Amino acid sequence: MIRADSPNDIGPYAMSLLTVRQAANRLGIGYSTLKTWIYEGRVRTRVTSGGHHRIADSEVDRLLAPAAAADARPAPAERTGVIVSISGRNQLRGYVDEVRVEGLLAQVRLRIGDQTLTAVITRDAVEELKLRRGDDALAIVKSTEVMIAREAEPVRAPAAAPKGRSRRRR
Repeated sequence: MIRADSPNDIGPYAMSLLTVRQAANRLGIGYSTLKTWIYEGRVRTRVTSGGHHRIADSEVDRLLAPAAAADARPAPAERTGVIVSISGRNQLRGYVDEVRVEGLLAQVRLRIGDQTLTAVITRDAVEELKLRRGDDALAIVKSTEVMIAREAEPVRAPAAAPKGRSRRRR
């Protein structure tokens, strides 16, 4: 750290100047990132007679201020909104047949007509949705693959065929 006097030599100022590397360490960024910011004019510096950049403590504090303001923001309120629309097109409407919660995950079984759909979701999602047995629910299927299948037709027994050679009786 370098201590700077006033440009008019009127008296010492309590301004300390940091090297680019020291300032980068205090900011928690890379040396090359800070150099780029200096060349872009985003950081105010003083240039030494040897052509080296020095950064004042107050400038480092200015750069740290947005991060401190972000940390001081209040936590967002709990979501209470209603889904107005959604882009997923594969929507299946049914009711909750069973909810089994164990650890961080939950198994939710929906009854959709005479079919059953089982989904494994987080415990937090079950609590946020307040899912209970008998509730109406909507399953939205988002998949990168869809497979189509057909049930096999019953196998028919082949017609009785003659077995081997017939033997003559003697």
